[in-house]
Amino acid sequence: MLSLKDMELKDIESREDVSELVHTFYEQVRNDAVLGPFFNETIKDWESHLEKLVSFWDSSLFLKSKYFGNPLEAHVNLDKAVNHTITEKHFGLWLNLWFKTIDDLFVGEHANMAKNRARKMSTFLFLKMFESRSKG
Repeated sequence: MLSLKDMELKDIESREDVSELVHTFYEQVRNDAVLGPFFNETIKDWESHLEKLVSFWDSSLFLKSKYFGNPLEAHVNLDKAVNHTITEKHFGLWLNLWFKTIDDLFVGEHANMAKNRARKMSTFLFLKMFESRSKG
């Protein structure tokens, strides 16, 4: 049964909705005591980075736009830059914050898809990041 809050929310339906999600989420990430330092010390051009993330999620959810980037390479390089200090705790915190942000803003099929894709992506990225540590 839907709660009153759920009835007031809508699904992620457009690139504008994706932009709202991404911008709201990363504002929280930047202010998070644990996650913030990784992002704030690494990302120098936030506007460009956020636009790239909007394109990534828009492409992932709607298959309308093209995303040109390599998230795996970016995360492996970040892990190297921070002396392999990224752990499953960081991925869990990121994922919990992503879910909370979605739940605060949206409800529906695409909202659930954004959660499921983030869960799969975070697992894949963490495993590949960990695997790359053993390769040097």
